[in-house]
Amino acid sequence: MVAPIPRDTINSQATVHAANAVVMVPPIDFKFNVETSADNEFQKSLTLSDAEIRTKALNEFYGMVELLRSHGVNVTVMDYSSEQGETPDAVFPNNWFSTSITGDIYLFPMACENRRREVRSDTLVKALRESGFKAPKVHSLGDLNAPKAFLESTGVMIMDHVNSTVYAALSVRCDRDLLQQYVNRAGFKEVIYFDTRMSSGSPVYHTNVMMAVGEGFAVICDEIIEEFERRRVLNSLQKTKDVVSITEEQMGQFCGNILQLQNDKGERLIAMSLSAYNAFTLEQKRVLRKHGKLVPIDVSIIETIGGGSVRCMLGENFLPTH
Repeated sequence: MVAPIPRDTINSQATVHAANAVVMVPPIDFKFNVETSADNEFQKSLTLSDAEIRTKALNEFYGMVELLRSHGVNVTVMDYSSEQGETPDAVFPNNWFSTSITGDIYLFPMACENRRREVRSDTLVKALRESGFKAPKVHSLGDLNAPKAFLESTGVMIMDHVNSTVYAALSVRCDRDLLQQYVNRAGFKEVIYFDTRMSSGSPVYHTNVMMAVGEGFAVICDEIIEEFERRRVLNSLQKTKDVVSITEEQMGQFCGNILQLQNDKGERLIAMSLSAYNAFTLEQKRVLRKHGKLVPIDVSIIETIGGGSVRCMLGENFLPTH
């Protein structure tokens, strides 16, 4: 049973920013998603068959799982079937749920119909319980089956748990009213939303391809933020973060789609794709290394065809264990 998010929910994870556990979903139906390509300019088609694409994507996925585990990150792999219809983007679970250390899971309304099929709370809870986590309380934000407005979780909301602030680029997938509703209910102190404009003239489809926030750093493609809002965003980040500004070209190599984690020893890691790692300058990597070991991962097929990269593939798991 999915309950509405209670209005008195308090965000108790204000001082816990880097998760030491993640949820990942294998790309068993992975292919170019025509539905999402309408506003995701990062997707590109390749001259490979669907079967070839799927095989390569699965190899990249399980290579990433193995690499993260070898670095001491707790990875829960959520297996699922295609009985409810194909889910070509299921490998990007961070768009439909988020977790908190209070033992809550929040479910969010998705823009594309074939992505709504990914929202399987029972399967997620079962996988988490089998991995040793306490049974969570599950809440929904809005209508998940036939939503009129959309808020695609940590795809569109960049959460600074240390400073209780949410950053969000407004788009079709990030409704301002739902955003404010979530921020109020989850107990964040501040939300900073803004408009973006890429060189194509379109807004960026997800905030997490243009920016990332760690405990003490931020990566942001500030050149695509509308000028009158840019200074407000940068001022907020610069108060507490080492800010790494990336170009739109670097954003296209998924330099903004990175995630700070911690391992079982409490050591900080920064997961990113190999293409992002290669696109960062030496100076930018020097700044990032102050905040964690850089862990480049080859997901070139997934990020090229799916239009999302390493961060999109990681559903942060803040839930308490037994």
